[in-house]
Amino acid sequence: MKTTVEISDSLLREARKRASREGVTLRTLIERGLHRVLNDSKTGAPFQLRRASFKGKGLQAEFRESSWEEIRDAIYRDRGA
Repeated sequence: MKTTVEISDSLLREARKRASREGVTLRTLIERGLHRVLNDSKTGAPFQLRRASFKGKGLQAEFRESSWEEIRDAIYRDRGA
C-alpha cells in the first residue's frame, strides 16, 4: 500500500544514511521502526501504582476532628507560610 508521510528533512537524511549503512531500503527501515513501536506498546505492562501506605492508626488524636485546612496549616506552621 502506498501512503504519504511528512517528516522533517533532517530526520529523512538520517534515516537514508542509516538505511544505506545497513544495506536496506528506506521502506524496510521505516517498517522496522513501526513494527518496533507497535510491538512495544502491546507488550508493555500497564502502569500500576505501587502501594505507598504506612502502618499506623490514621491521624494523630489532635487532628482527628480537624479539617484539611487546619491540618495543612499545622504542617506549614513555623515554615514561613
